[in-house]
Amino acid sequence: MATTVADALSKLSIGDLASAAPNLHKNLSLLSPEQAELAKMLLDLNQAHLFEHWPEPGVDDDGKIAFFEQVSRLNASYPGGLASYITTARELLADSKAGRNPYDGFSPSVPSGEILTFGDENFIQFENAGVREARKAAFVLVAGGLGERLGYNGIKVALPLESTTGTCFLKHYIESILALQDASCRIGQGEGPTEIPLAIMTSDDTHSRTTKLLEENAYFGMKPSQVKMMKQEKVACLDDNDARLAVDPNDKFKIQTKPHGHGDVHSLLYSTGLLKEWHAAGRKWVLFFQDTNGLLFKAVPSALGVSAIKGYHVNSLAVPRKAKEAIGGITKLTHKDGRSMVINVEYNQLDPLLRASGYPDGDMNNETGYSPFPGNINQLIFEIGPYLEELSKTGGSIKEFVNPKYKDSTKTAFKSSTRLECMMQDYPKTLPPSARVGFTVMEAWLAYAPVKNNPEDAAKVPKGNPYHSATSGEMAIYRANSLILREAGVKVDEPVQDVFNGQEVDVWPRIAWSPKWGLTFSDIKSKVNGNCSITGRSTIAIKGQSIFLQNLALDGALVIDAVDGAEVKVGGTVHNAGWAIEKVDYKDTSVPEEVRIRGFKIIKVEQLEKTYNEPGKYSLSP
Repeated sequence: MATTVADALSKLSIGDLASAAPNLHKNLSLLSPEQAELAKMLLDLNQAHLFEHWPEPGVDDDGKIAFFEQVSRLNASYPGGLASYITTARELLADSKAGRNPYDGFSPSVPSGEILTFGDENFIQFENAGVREARKAAFVLVAGGLGERLGYNGIKVALPLESTTGTCFLKHYIESILALQDASCRIGQGEGPTEIPLAIMTSDDTHSRTTKLLEENAYFGMKPSQVKMMKQEKVACLDDNDARLAVDPNDKFKIQTKPHGHGDVHSLLYSTGLLKEWHAAGRKWVLFFQDTNGLLFKAVPSALGVSAIKGYHVNSLAVPRKAKEAIGGITKLTHKDGRSMVINVEYNQLDPLLRASGYPDGDMNNETGYSPFPGNINQLIFEIGPYLEELSKTGGSIKEFVNPKYKDSTKTAFKSSTRLECMMQDYPKTLPPSARVGFTVMEAWLAYAPVKNNPEDAAKVPKGNPYHSATSGEMAIYRANSLILREAGVKVDEPVQDVFNGQEVDVWPRIAWSPKWGLTFSDIKSKVNGNCSITGRSTIAIKGQSIFLQNLALDGALVIDAVDGAEVKVGGTVHNAGWAIEKVDYKDTSVPEEVRIRGFKIIKVEQLEKTYNEPGKYSLSP
């Protein structure tokens, strides 16, 4: 028999509806049975205040219906629904008010992991293993944020990675995955799937713009069927320690919401069925990465190789970190009751945790000059089988935290509403001790150059610390490519120092290449022969798979673009006026945002540019 509104509300356990929520009572005739169930739930959770401002029936009825539509979405998008959200919020808010230490009873120690040195035999072994495994992998890009913190109003994945080629982050990521796919299929024919899927977690802020960017660029060469979009919903805001839901100050029929954090990626992979689909197709690995780290794919093959060879269920990519540096540390925590976990501990928690555990100096550098706790860069590799097994128990819910800003020391009132948050790197908190959790450390110059700070904030960063700006992010690409070519035997001039938007950076030759040219160090080394040299003022852009540098002396600008099947040998002396770097003030609104946040633009004075549109063998010797 169908449930009626009266049936639904007759079960109310909080007393008489007319006295508990008189304005809701007057509007019962507007509600469907499903909405009545939601109303009952809200009243059971002591949320009657949400209806205090409701007018008589016939006034703003559309707003009342829209309210329950929003409640339905919030309830459906959170594991366990709003009841679970509010119950968890009350527990965490009570802990926050009491000042409870989330790590009480735990002792920190350095976990086991793999520390790699670029270019050595060990690194190459892991890199080759990772390329072989790549066809069994799936990638997940967390791209829910806009670039407002950067001083950029678009989506961050649309920003140029570097100015030499103008390649945006999303294009670079997709081309890197496609290059991995091709290389992996060549190595392991008949060893599993041949297409590597990409899932992109978006938000209300980024979903339509990300979709548009993909569609307008033919998915940057990837099949549309390989790309899955997962939109993250926001969560309800909280007004007080009793977890009363906050009414939107601009709309009395709306609950205020804020982002829940990138930890939602786990529940989305589970609820959409994507993870089960990948597992059923024979995939073994899922790699998580964030929207603006242009160096990441230089580290992916070797890190994936570490996961495969070491058998890690969870592998966190990490970089050496200085003690007390503002980056979380990968830490093993062992409780006095015997349980243990390997997780990221935020830098402001790690030092006091160490001091409380018998280390009077706290987080200190060791003989290497770095902290023994490697720096978390939030790029993760999970083995799909154990991951899916864990999510089938939890639904993908991640240990949350709350960070209310209190009005005063009584901690009874908030300055503004708060909400529960979660981070994807906190997934290991729920794992059993038998889980194999490790890390892979690589030099920061190779693996980590996030773009997240606007020019003004970056200029305030203490000297010697990373700026993490569009300026430093681009210069890091050129530095990494220069150092990689040096390791491959190319003579590359030392950088010169310059200041852009108040940030002092090393300016290396502007060296850029497409992922299909230089996916691994072995690839690059095989394409560099003889005595090659690049001067400090030079620019080189290599776009194509089979382009070989042989006794090339470059002093100027050189752009080579070749289709697949075209083999080009580039040698001799290239000398021209080249491309110049011209400074730009970030306050100059006559310049596009993506240029002025870098503090410079490229002036193409003169270059040697060659395009090869037909397969065949070619030689370029000016």
